[in-house]
Amino acid sequence: MFPDLLRDDVFRLETARLWLRWPRMADASALLRHAGDPAVAQMTASIPHPYTEPDAARWIFSSRAGNAHGSSLVLVMARREKPTEAIGSVGLHQTRPGVALLGYWLGAAFQGKGLATEAVSAIIDLAFRVGDVREIHAQAFADNAQSRRVLAKCGFRNEGRGQIDLPARGGVFTCERFRLEREQSKLPAFEPVTAGDAVARPALC
Repeated sequence: MFPDLLRDDVFRLETARLWLRWPRMADASALLRHAGDPAVAQMTASIPHPYTEPDAARWIFSSRAGNAHGSSLVLVMARREKPTEAIGSVGLHQTRPGVALLGYWLGAAFQGKGLATEAVSAIIDLAFRVGDVREIHAQAFADNAQSRRVLAKCGFRNEGRGQIDLPARGGVFTCERFRLEREQSKLPAFEPVTAGDAVARPALC
């Protein structure tokens, strides 16, 4: 689904305020601090709570493996001024040929600043431009207005509500489903990805 250039752990995306890069084991403590916050975990489909060191290690390993295989692209968010400090994550996972599922979360202290929109915009722009991706799906809890706003800003279409079984949350929850197709996306100006610096700099939604 994703080309060879993105399968190397030196790859990163740069936006106005963020570095989006491969996760590494050194991120474990930051992940425990931010993803371990119940206010963050409870708004996601898959982050368990409590969140433990083995959970963080498994996520880092599986994310790197998926990136290397090309079936997913999972990146941690870090501020440009502190690129070694993970503050969240954004990722795309292949669900079937040409179709990916979007997931993201951001530490509570960094929410409300447009950073999630910045990260989501960057990864979907990259996926449509250089990946074998024709549409991206996403979901958000019906009561998570903040996440729904992020998706709306990035051009996703709301396709209605449904009941989704979420084992990490311990039951079935009402979620809103979203979809964005390559032909319908509003792609901003984008500097081509090159192997020389392995950096892409997309504009924002």
